[in-house]
Amino acid sequence: MASPTAASEPEIPHQETSTAIDIEHVSVTDDPRQWSLARKTTTLCIVSLATMVSTIASNIQNPSNSLIEEALHATSNQISWTLAAFPLVQGNLPLLWSAASEIKGRKPIYLVSSALFVVGSAVLAFSKTIEVMIVMRTLQAAGSSAAISISAATLADIYDTHERGTRMGIFYAAPLLGPALGPILGGSLSQVFNWRASFYFLLICGVVTFLSFLILFKDTFRHERSLMYRSAFQRLAASKEPVQSSNESISTTQGSSIPVKDIEKQPQPQQAPDATPVLIPTPGLENLRLSIQDINPFPPYFRILSRKNNVFILIANGLIYGFSYCLSYTCARTLANEYGYNAFDTGFVLLCLGIGSIAGSVIGGRWSDRVLARKKAANGGKLSAEMRLESAKLAMLWLPPSVVGYAWVCEKHVNVAVVCVMLVLIGFTSIWMYSSTLAYLVDANPGRSSTAVATNSSFRGFVAFLAVMTAVPLQDALGDGGLYTAWAGILVVMELMVMLVLHKGELWRRESEERERETLRE
Repeated sequence: MASPTAASEPEIPHQETSTAIDIEHVSVTDDPRQWSLARKTTTLCIVSLATMVSTIASNIQNPSNSLIEEALHATSNQISWTLAAFPLVQGNLPLLWSAASEIKGRKPIYLVSSALFVVGSAVLAFSKTIEVMIVMRTLQAAGSSAAISISAATLADIYDTHERGTRMGIFYAAPLLGPALGPILGGSLSQVFNWRASFYFLLICGVVTFLSFLILFKDTFRHERSLMYRSAFQRLAASKEPVQSSNESISTTQGSSIPVKDIEKQPQPQQAPDATPVLIPTPGLENLRLSIQDINPFPPYFRILSRKNNVFILIANGLIYGFSYCLSYTCARTLANEYGYNAFDTGFVLLCLGIGSIAGSVIGGRWSDRVLARKKAANGGKLSAEMRLESAKLAMLWLPPSVVGYAWVCEKHVNVAVVCVMLVLIGFTSIWMYSSTLAYLVDANPGRSSTAVATNSSFRGFVAFLAVMTAVPLQDALGDGGLYTAWAGILVVMELMVMLVLHKGELWRRESEERERETLRE
């Protein structure tokens, strides 16, 4: 269920202006938007491959856990660490990778992270102890997180706004296919060869990805189109000259100078017919050195957390993701211990969860857009971010009952075909909900969307870590029936939190915006 995050954009104080200035079309040397179709398609394929490999790596190990435990004489707790470390690191490193990509560009970050992934996969394939495996899974997660972090920003670099919908649709198939393919690949390779084969496979994929970035990928980052660089340049110019410099990046509209604002991630108000922004490139950006103040990702992170509506949705998303991670792990244990399934059979059953997730994402996303359009029309054409959450209500009715059904089907060791049906239903309803809540998080944070998504990844990583580390003790103590009945109760609380945001979120957002405006006036 990993999802890609765009590179986090710097936050700029809100200024009320009559026009929003688009910096995406500032003149640059070797404009990536003007590249040939072949080069753009090559870039799309490379970043999609890197993202899919990253998401495959997150759960390819699950069908082989019992084999690893036996071969390395490991405990269940140690196996839990190999799984829990991955989402924790993969969820939190994007904040740093995305900031680094704004300094060095996209290609160096892809190369460094791909190299880390290759090293981690190679050592994992040859590891003799479980301790080495835990450390290398952490390194592997660190390497995989960069592709998830900056791939969407890379595509935004090369595709204009009107092209992005189709291209992003192609790209987002990768992180959906990864979790679905991971278990069946891991199970097949482990059954035909041994558990190490899964990591040899990831090693080969990592080498192919590294060479693709090294040989075929051309850096898409341009300083002139970076809000981080432009805000740093303006801050530097303001500190040196009390009077506005003629070299400062501005947009001239009817003789008035308006600071550049970020419109990369959000719909923009239409410009007045007589206001035609003139975009002027800023010389010297390539020689500008950014300070910690410019690249520090944490102030925007905490700004997202300052809003109650965001916190409730972040917790809800974290619980959905943590539940899914816990489910994949404990289901593999149940199939191996109670049903006597080998690695291939385990991977085949877990594929049902991935199939349900893909269907839930596609159908739930379309339903979300349909509900949003209907609510907007009924509201006289006025749009509120909370309208997006209306689409989650249908999935809310079915998710807890599906989890309870799975709990007692596994507890009573019912035919595995029923387990497969329950997994499809759980994947379908949980991702249906998640697609709506994640879309809301983006809609509710205009101008801060990628920071909101990065914060979401961080929350998911922490909750998944806790869920996996407690999964085995709780499963051993309560059984699948008790464990997942408890999870169903937690998910009901999660749904109540989403409903609370649906009814109170708009009020909370207005209160937060007013506080932020008062802070700026002080």
